[in-house]
Amino acid sequence: MALSKVDAIAIGGFDGMHIGHQQLFNELGKHGAIVVIETGYANLTPGSEREHYSHYPILYYSLEAIRHLEGEEFVAMLRERFPHLRKIVVGYDFHFGKNRRYSHANLGELFSGEVKVIDQVCIEGDSVHSHKIRTKIQIGDLSGANRFLGHNYTIKGNVIKGQGIGKTDLVPTINLECPGYLLPYEGVYAALTRIDGEEHFHPSVVFVGHRVTTDGSYAVESHILGESIQSCERATISFVKFLRKNQKFESLESLKKAINDDILNARRELIHLSL
Repeated sequence: MALSKVDAIAIGGFDGMHIGHQQLFNELGKHGAIVVIETGYANLTPGSEREHYSHYPILYYSLEAIRHLEGEEFVAMLRERFPHLRKIVVGYDFHFGKNRRYSHANLGELFSGEVKVIDQVCIEGDSVHSHKIRTKIQIGDLSGANRFLGHNYTIKGNVIKGQGIGKTDLVPTINLECPGYLLPYEGVYAALTRIDGEEHFHPSVVFVGHRVTTDGSYAVESHILGESIQSCERATISFVKFLRKNQKFESLESLKKAINDDILNARRELIHLSL
């Protein structure tokens, strides 16, 4: 859609594109767009990954490039970029301009069109925020994080060479390098893995953490359940549920037994999903 047609925008950081953010997007209408203010700290949906969670076009502004603006200058910048702008949607805690001194109330005074302020979104009395989602991911509460997100927490990366003992002594895995993403608490997860550009996800069991039983290196590795993946360059992991903490085993044999138990538990968690 041409920017000249945009008549409504939602402004925010929008890391995670969670259910609170979606409430803002629901107010945009047919000719809406999303304006992302990049702080440099987005690690749930880094960079353009936000674009997978909305059909609206997204424009990015670096916070460093606009943080010096006074309120009038900020609104003028938006007016210049969106000549037909008639509506701005923001969250209740939105601040902008030099030293963050302007709030949504000031925006309503400076902008001649409509300013729609969305109140906080809560689940079971707990307000939804990106920082709370990060905390849940860091403690292994992926079910809670996914509930706040409105979708499974997902990471992407390039496939890299692993230890080389998976196929021979344990189970074959795809090893990933995922720069820019917040990685979950060390442990084992029921997950869905997509290979390269495939449309569908494969049920899988995923390990994140240090290989304390073997070489001690940090790894993100996915075992596709019931399938043999010969080769791939990129993969996407969608986390469904935490299964157990990372732990050290006395032998490869005991590790393999634990992995087989993980596979059974992952199947149990994923069996109800339509893949």
